[in-house]
Order: sequence, then structure tokens, then C-alpha cells
Amino acid sequence: MRFEFATAGRILFGEGAVRDVAPAAAAMGTRALVVTGSSPERAAPLFADLEGAGVAAWPCPTDGEPTIDCIRTATAQARDAGCDLVIAIGGGSAIDAGKAVAAMLANPGDPLDYLEVIGRGQPLAHPSVPFIAIPTTAGTGSEVTRNAVLASPERGVKASLRSAGMLPRLAVIDPALTYSLPRAITASTGLDALTQLIEPYVSVRANPMTDQFCVEGIRRAAVALPRVCSDGGDHDARRDMAWASLLGGLALANAGLGAVHGFAAPVGGRWPAPHGAVCAAILPYAMDANVRALRARAPGSSALRRYDEIAGILTGNPNARAEVGVEWIAELCANLEIPSLSTYGVTPADVPSLVQQAAKASSMKGNPIVLTEDELCAVIARCV
Repeated sequence: MRFEFATAGRILFGEGAVRDVAPAAAAMGTRALVVTGSSPERAAPLFADLEGAGVAAWPCPTDGEPTIDCIRTATAQARDAGCDLVIAIGGGSAIDAGKAVAAMLANPGDPLDYLEVIGRGQPLAHPSVPFIAIPTTAGTGSEVTRNAVLASPERGVKASLRSAGMLPRLAVIDPALTYSLPRAITASTGLDALTQLIEPYVSVRANPMTDQFCVEGIRRAAVALPRVCSDGGDHDARRDMAWASLLGGLALANAGLGAVHGFAAPVGGRWPAPHGAVCAAILPYAMDANVRALRARAPGSSALRRYDEIAGILTGNPNARAEVGVEWIAELCANLEIPSLSTYGVTPADVPSLVQQAAKASSMKGNPIVLTEDELCAVIARCV
């Protein structure tokens, strides 16, 4: 048994935890770049708390998923302001943007010097400046991961900056920040969280530590996600989804992902599609392809047994087989009205090029079985 586990330096979880951010920030620096979503006014209480703690703050709103140019601009803003601390409050896009800026503030050069796949892939020589992550969705789990996903629209792909030195100094998960999320975002981000519990559990890099997180997270999300999408005011379900999202982040950062995220990278890079919604659209079909391939080519695989276990957790029937779990996920996606990828402009003609791009994605390396080109084509064709 040999594995590595790394996460944020400190994790705070619970309603009201966001009020602890300002004193923690004051212990890390005096001038903070505060990365938010497109509506920085929603972070007004945080700015007031920072002012009260003696931390000067510069707002840096982001609109949509961060691009390489966005990170260049935000890093220059932070340098001009003399920022020695970065705080991100928002969804996964805002947190990834903050994480990337914190890394670039501590390292010379351009993001392309360090980006995987499309860049030079050089290692980040220095740990990030202090970074605090505060998610407002449940969610991407980005508050405890070591990478930041950046889009390159001109190349039609997304790629990661990645280093253990990018892990946040502090992750603050306050379920109350998710209370007002609309149903569609609750559904898509919740299915992203569930994907990030299922894929690490069957990953070729799965380990005993992340397994515990995955099982607990799947158990929580299987009950909480349908509940919270039915009643957004169900605070217990909101809390369980925030917990499941955190567990998914801990798992994916240390055990990897799979085909769903392998496809999500090129789809998100080429079309204006939210990451969570893309993962939700692909999840049932990628699971089905993996289960079929494992039954055909690796019937004794531990991953196939794990898909059976997932089915048991999702359905409450310990004797359920993997195929029943796939059906449960497909029915959930239908009930939550997850749109197909054609909603964002993907067409059948795009399938071959998406398959070529997905096959090169870093996430695909964790898939429990190598899918053939025909199998990959079938997955994405069913999503359109």
C-alpha cells in the first residue's frame, strides 16, 4: 500500500464559518485581492469583515470560467496593488481563478510556462502566496484541490496549472452560502460533486484513504441531492451537499478522475458550457460505457465490483448490480432536467474531434479501463 494525500492547510466547515475568514486573513497578509463571481456585491459582508480586521481589499470580479488572459490581467492587478494575499469567494471558476493568481504572484513568467497539455508544463518553483478559498456552490471541491483549470478559447480546450504548492492555506466551507442557489445550478453543481465522488472511487489511482471519502460522500449526495433540488430551503440537505462536495474535492485531488472529466475539458474549452452542467450531461453515459467495457474485457476487475457497490449505495439495495446504478443516475439526471450538450452548440459532427481531445486529457488517465475510440464516440454521441 503506497499513496500520497495532500490537501488545504486548514479546513473550516459549518454555518457561519465565513465570519472566521477576516481574522485568518489578517494573520496571513495586509493587502488582499478578492476574486469573486460576476457580482462582487454578494461578497459585501466579507469586504466589511476584512476592513474591520485591517486588511485592505481589491475586488476582482470574474465572469464565467477563467481564461489565460483573465489570469494575466488579474495577476497584474494584484501586483500593481501590492497584494500579499488572495481570497476567492464564489463557484469553482472564481476559486480556480484565485488559485491561479496566487500561484502566478509567487512565480515569474506567464501561465503558459506552467500549463499542462497546451503550455510548456514547467513545474511551479515556488509555493503560492497565501490563498483562502470560500466556495458558494456545492460544488466543484476546488477549495481543496491542487490545480486550477484555465480555458484557452483560441485553442478550444481547457488545461490545468497544477502543483501541491497551489493548495489553499485555508478552505472555508459555509453551507449557508449555498442557501440561495437556484435549482438549475444546485442540480448541475450537485451532479458534478457526485461525479467527483464516483470517478475517484473507480479510478486506477484509488486508495484506502480517498475510498472512505467517496463512500461517505456518495451516501450523503444520493439522499441530499434529490431533496435539495425538490426543496431549496432544506438546510440539512444543503449542508450534506456541501459536505459531499468537500469530500469529492479531497478524493479527486488524491485519486484522480476519469472519462467524464476527460470529455468535460474539451467541451468546456470550445463551448460556453458550465462545467457542472457538462459533467452532469456526460455522467450516465460514461458510467454505462465503463461498466459495459469492464464486463466485456475485465470481468474480474475491482472497478466493476466498485460500480456494484456504488449501485448499492445509490439505490439502498446492497445486492444491486452496476447497471442498476447507471439507471439510477440516468433517472436522476432526467428528473433534474439536465440539458444535453446540444443545448450549448455541440453537434454530432463534433464527436470525432472531441474524442481526439478527450483521449489526451489528463483526467482520462484515471479511468478504470481504457475505452476504445468507438466506445468514446458512443459516449459523447449519446450526450448530444
